Amino acid sequence: MTTDTKQQTRLLVQTAAAVCIDKKGEETRILELDPIDSGLSDFFLVTSATNDRQAIAIADEIEHRLKKEFGVFPNSVEGRRKGDWILLDYVDFVVHVFLTERRAFYDIERLRKSARPLTPAEFDAELKSALAEKTVAARKKATAKAKPAAAKAIPAAAKAAPAAKKAPAKKAVAKKVVAKKAAKKSASSGKTAAKKPIAKEAAAKKAVAKKAALAKKATAKKTPARKVASKKRTAKKS
Repeated sequence: MTTDTKQQTRLLVQTAAAVCIDKKGEETRILELDPIDSGLSDFFLVTSATNDRQAIAIADEIEHRLKKEFGVFPNSVEGRRKGDWILLDYVDFVVHVFLTERRAFYDIERLRKSARPLTPAEFDAELKSALAEKTVAARKKATAKAKPAAAKAIPAAAKAAPAAKKAPAKKAVAKKVVAKKAAKKSASSGKTAAKKPIAKEAAAKKAVAKKAALAKKATAKKTPARKVASKKRTAKKS
């Protein structure tokens, strides 16, 4: 029997023993059988009832609880009609519900001297201890598996670190390029701004020069006409 199967059997026995206590069964004992008898069963659950109705009620409730909570059915049931000794065979454990005088007559505990007798409280304590050990072992396995995973994650993080350093360097270079372009633009805009006043002054000077030239031409044309008119006047007088 594997560890998990044995723990499952212990849970079933624990539940059946709890039913015996709830139904006022007397002198409830759990016999952990010697490995030599493991072919027969692993546990015997023995309890006493004061009358056949109580014995039948205990047996029925055990069968009902194990069916409802675990989906487990007895392999065989014997003695239910008489109710003086009811036997529920679940293969890995057997429940014996006796009338008090019948239990004293057969003395099943004496017949199984090699078995280890336990009260339900002692059995519960052992079961809790076994479950706690199983939980600790499972946690140790989980942490052992987590450590290699963490060790693998460290080189990945180390590889990612240089990549992260390169990224800011690229950003810095990009910022410098943008700054240079901005400086060039501002310089070119300053030059064009300086050229504009100069161009305006040159245009104004050209306009003044054109006006002066036109004025000179106009005066040059008028002067001969005045001279001709004055000559005509002198000729008439003579």
